[in-house]
Amino acid sequence: MNFPNPKRSLPMACAVLAATMFVSSPPAFAVSKEIVQLQTQVQQLQDAVARLQQSNDERMGVMKDLVQQSADSVNRMSSNIDTLQKQLQTRQEEGNSKLEQVSGQIQSLNDSLDEVKARLSRLEKLTQDIQSQQQSISAGMPAAGAAPADNAAPAEVTPPPAAAPAPAAPVKRGKPSAGVPMSEAAPAPLPPATPAAPPVDDLYKTALGDYMGAKYPLATSEFSDVVKFYPDHPLAGNASFYQGEIAYRANHYQDAIKFYDRVIEQYADSNKVPASHLHKGQSLIALKQNDAGVRELRALIQRFPNSPEAMQARSKLSGMGVTVAPRR
Repeated sequence: MNFPNPKRSLPMACAVLAATMFVSSPPAFAVSKEIVQLQTQVQQLQDAVARLQQSNDERMGVMKDLVQQSADSVNRMSSNIDTLQKQLQTRQEEGNSKLEQVSGQIQSLNDSLDEVKARLSRLEKLTQDIQSQQQSISAGMPAAGAAPADNAAPAEVTPPPAAAPAPAAPVKRGKPSAGVPMSEAAPAPLPPATPAAPPVDDLYKTALGDYMGAKYPLATSEFSDVVKFYPDHPLAGNASFYQGEIAYRANHYQDAIKFYDRVIEQYADSNKVPASHLHKGQSLIALKQNDAGVRELRALIQRFPNSPEAMQARSKLSGMGVTVAPRR
């Protein structure tokens, strides 16, 4: 139901009322006191409606100002939140970069420690060889001041004259004849000797130097020799890890995962196991196998909770919006 606008209808009603009064009423000088009062009330009503309209306009203006201020506040809050998110993301990236640098430094320290251990083992072996030689020399020398058993000077023995050397029998090629003894026959040719592998310490040191020098194809071959010739040596676990690192840097994630699995499964005591877990998880995520990658990172955090690699795993999971512990 539509109501007429009081601001417009009241003047019209007043005009109609005045016209009616003018028509039906006696002349102006006979206007009664009641009509004057009615006109006065109508005027007051018009004034009240005008004041109400003005008040409504003022209130609407105030409400518009409040809504505009609220909208400005919301926009400022949204801008501040965006800025905070960008700052947090930047700090997180910086933190990840620092963690990777620390992890790389720790790996370098571990490599240096392995090299020092290899040198110490070589020195220990040399020391043991020298001691054994000294003991053998001391055992073969007579005691100082010891005399012969019969306390007599040994008789000078004149050596017999040397016999003239017999002429060497001619060596005959091919099959020996029936009259020639087997000792005088030509010896059978020996198979060629297989070259011995270099010591594991030297081989690993050379491979590690080539890896540090970014000679990745050569280092891969040398690390492969370490694993081939010394599969049970602790340095073979390190060699497998660096084979995985070379494949990881070349974005060959499937090959890298195979090398990391070898370290985790066959060399469980190696100090490269935490880094193998971390880089295996990152390789799986790079292959879009997020579920498997998350499981690998969680396994790392569970096995080595205080390692630098576990810190990187937590940061990676947080960046992916995944909780560290699986939800039950």
